[in-house]
Amino acid sequence: MALPLADREEFLAEPHVAALSVAAGADRAPLTVPIWYQYSPGGQPWVLTGTGSRKHRLIEAAGRFTLMVERVEPTTRYVSVSGDVSRIEPGTDAHLEEMTRRYLSGDAADRYLAFAREHLGEHVVIALEPQQWLSADMGAF
Repeated sequence: MALPLADREEFLAEPHVAALSVAAGADRAPLTVPIWYQYSPGGQPWVLTGTGSRKHRLIEAAGRFTLMVERVEPTTRYVSVSGDVSRIEPGTDAHLEEMTRRYLSGDAADRYLAFAREHLGEHVVIALEPQQWLSADMGAF
């Protein structure tokens, strides 16, 4: 059963790891990779990725991408949102901190932040304008 908008947005706002999918060229299947993302209901989901990374280049070229999140307990549920890129901007330390603390806490977050600041280089924020939604909750099986 498809989820109402409020339920889709609430589910997407939870800290799931998303599958990001973007066109990778005429002779290739889409690039689909796991990624952390940020989202607040009614807003635009955004991702943080390395400046000039393959994801960055492909999303910029395609001008659109998809995020899909899922769970299997307590019920099997998924939400997929696709749309055009609304903005690409330089990532800041505040973006890195916000994204990291969405998924990690305490010492794990501190260690990851230290690693990222030292080794991962510059990032970009890529935001999505939600245009197409697919969702379902298939109940408990």
